[in-house]
Amino acid sequence: MDSQTSQASQSPHSPQPPHTFQVDLRGLVDLLSHHLYSSPRVYLRELLQNAVDAITARRTTQPGAPARVRLYAEGGALRVEDTGVGLTEADLHDLLATIGRSSKRAEDVQEARSGFLGQFGIGLLACFVVAERIRVVSRSARTPEASPVEWTACDDGSYTVRTLPDTERPEPGTTVHLTARAGAAEWLAPDRVRSLARDFGSLLPYDVRVDDEAVTDLPAPWDRSYPSPAARRVALARHCHDLFGFTPLDTIDLAVPLAGVRGVAYVLPAAVSPAQRAGHRVHLKGMLLTERADQLLPDWAFFVRCVLDTDSLRPTASREALYEDETLAAVREALGERIRTWLTGLAAGDPERLAAFLSVHHLGVKSLARHDREMLRTMLPWLPFETTGGRLSLEEFAQRHPVVHFTRTVEEYRQVAPIASAQGIGVINGGYTYDSELVEALPSVRPGTVVAELDADTVTAHLDAVDPAEELALSGFLAAARARLDPLGCDVVLRAFHPLSLPALHLDDRDARHEQARADAEERADDLWAGILGSLRGSAPRARLVLNHLNPLVRRISALPDPELIGTATESLYGQALLMAQRPLRPADSALLNRAFMGLLEWATHSEDGQA
Repeated sequence: MDSQTSQASQSPHSPQPPHTFQVDLRGLVDLLSHHLYSSPRVYLRELLQNAVDAITARRTTQPGAPARVRLYAEGGALRVEDTGVGLTEADLHDLLATIGRSSKRAEDVQEARSGFLGQFGIGLLACFVVAERIRVVSRSARTPEASPVEWTACDDGSYTVRTLPDTERPEPGTTVHLTARAGAAEWLAPDRVRSLARDFGSLLPYDVRVDDEAVTDLPAPWDRSYPSPAARRVALARHCHDLFGFTPLDTIDLAVPLAGVRGVAYVLPAAVSPAQRAGHRVHLKGMLLTERADQLLPDWAFFVRCVLDTDSLRPTASREALYEDETLAAVREALGERIRTWLTGLAAGDPERLAAFLSVHHLGVKSLARHDREMLRTMLPWLPFETTGGRLSLEEFAQRHPVVHFTRTVEEYRQVAPIASAQGIGVINGGYTYDSELVEALPSVRPGTVVAELDADTVTAHLDAVDPAEELALSGFLAAARARLDPLGCDVVLRAFHPLSLPALHLDDRDARHEQARADAEERADDLWAGILGSLRGSAPRARLVLNHLNPLVRRISALPDPELIGTATESLYGQALLMAQRPLRPADSALLNRAFMGLLEWATHSEDGQA
């Protein structure tokens, strides 16, 4: 205690000369507002936390002490009263010393907050984000004989401490008065204070009111008793709608008693991207910590939004996120297990609800099944895949086909699906997220299943070869066709296959596409890069245009005597095959289609004497 403090003790009610914070207060407020806290709204959370901590501290020695927090918004000013442990004058000076130590680095703040006074100090500093003046009147419950004390601080870095008459604060506790700074009065408006108090404090364990209107709403919705499971689902669905703005497909209890975690997960009613960051609400000992916790659940559980209360997880220095440590990792695993158990329970006892869930969120379950073989085994009859036989589960597809063929990309599937289906070969489109991984894992959960990748070479091998004599007779036609497509990096082969209505099939593989992309880049590059890209030339097979010898149109084209017309017709078949496979067209492909179309129009409208 310094000399000014000693003087105050001798003359309790006289004002003292102003003290100065042992830190650059303006710089520290800037640090809090721009680097530690995401919004000025946290000032109210800090005030509530201070009050709750003070009550908790008092009740450790006085279990029957009153537990009340009252907030009064008075237009540009706010008053917060609590029945907590209170402070002495010495406490106030120690508090300021704590502020000075804890403000040097953001990571030091967390250490200072571990005790009551450190929390109170940082909480008061947070108020300077919205206030130009803070006045604290407090009476200690630990030393009831001591007089009340007043601590008044301004945002210019000065503060005063004085003792007050007993009549100013007859009972233990603390009252904090805030006066809004210029441009921040809206944060102390009654409606804003009421909204923030409900948001932050609805699950606090003590009686919190704003202008005599209750803020706390206990027990939490997931801990309440309901007349039936159906009534509970309805009540939780209403809670979800009020909290997150949607009506859930289902609710999942999240209880990890050993970690002090209780809450609920709400299943989203519409599909979301796996990359979308989840917004989970986490309360720490009843106080809302964050609405955007994104590390609370495993990545695969992106189809739920959670709200829970915990007393074991650690907050970061800003108290707006969770600290990544072993406890959080264990809770994340345990919560993931709760969701996994819910899924297996649906599969075992409620297939209709499971089907409704998977119709929306099959991607999340597939993500889980990649790493969880038991989940993959459980979900085999349910997870949908695109196949040549329609939307089927892996179990149903494997029962129909002795060999489970699949493609790794959507492009490959579109190339081979028509011809494979006509040949009686079942194919799974493995080009969607996680699908090829799950198909390849099938033998590990379904012993005896044979899985094979279906690529362009495999498809070509299943097509019937043309009689050598007939192919020899068509050598002139094939030479003209190959000459026309050679500049595009595409070969021409002749096969006989079904369906007869399909005149041509464009086939390539990933290596061929990579080589084509390299060649295109080399053509557009300058001399330096063209040389570099040329040195990367690989030996990948080229794309193939497979002409169907059984198709009547191909037969008529092969009988044409004019090599130029054969070339134009071949270009048309090439373009049509690309469109059938839904392949993106390169500039050269678009130019070819336009040239072939105009060439065929010219040929069709040209008279025998050469006049149009």
